[in-house]
Amino acid sequence: MKILEQLAKLCSILSGALLTFITLMTCYSLIGRNTTGDTITGDFELTGVATGAAIALFMPLCQLKKANIIVDFFTAKASEQTVAQLDRLGALFMAAAFALLTWRTYLGGMNAWASQSGSMMLGFPEWIVYAAMTPPLALSAVIALTQAIMGEKFSISEGGSA
Repeated sequence: MKILEQLAKLCSILSGALLTFITLMTCYSLIGRNTTGDTITGDFELTGVATGAAIALFMPLCQLKKANIIVDFFTAKASEQTVAQLDRLGALFMAAAFALLTWRTYLGGMNAWASQSGSMMLGFPEWIVYAAMTPPLALSAVIALTQAIMGEKFSISEGGSA
């Protein structure tokens, strides 16, 4: 199970690097636009594709830490065993949702590859974004399924490990 944790952390590091790139590129483009008139052509397109990939790359760690939105209003007075069973059921639903997202993202990427579609300004190949999103979504599905099967034995907290 340690491998899933390491892969989730690697995905989040890659996502952080992408977000850092977006921030630096945006700052450079804005400063250039407002001082010298120079700008990065298609900066908004690059921001869009990198943000999509960054969101997908953060999902495995989010699922591993059980950091998704949880509405515990209805289970506040339930027993720990009931809450644990409901958490496992929720993880199973998340695994199904991530599996569906993985499948559809894969198909979208294959379609983008076949049609050689690209962004409007730069012609940036769309399939690259799909290719960057599919593995972390699949990893999120595996993590959620593992949590559904193993329950509390497989999760990490702020500083703990799986």
